[in-house]
Amino acid sequence: MTEESLIEYPCDFPIKIMGKAQQGFTQSMLAIVKTHAPDFDDTTLEVRTSKCGTYLSLTCTIRATSRTQLDSLYQTLHNHPMVTMLL
Repeated sequence: MTEESLIEYPCDFPIKIMGKAQQGFTQSMLAIVKTHAPDFDDTTLEVRTSKCGTYLSLTCTIRATSRTQLDSLYQTLHNHPMVTMLL
């Protein structure tokens, strides 16, 4: 039994990555995103800092080509110790 996706591929897909504002966070997350979506243009990266400056939120809109790609990217990000939350 295969589970059908509600997303039609390829499509632009935003991924929000949140973690503590620390040195290397943005670079580490970009390296992971580019591993799974090599065509990601890091000039489109949206960075927001929390009100007190404790957390960073990165929004990367990738060109998703399959559910497998998205699942793999989310799993890799989820396993990273700097990541607090993913949306």
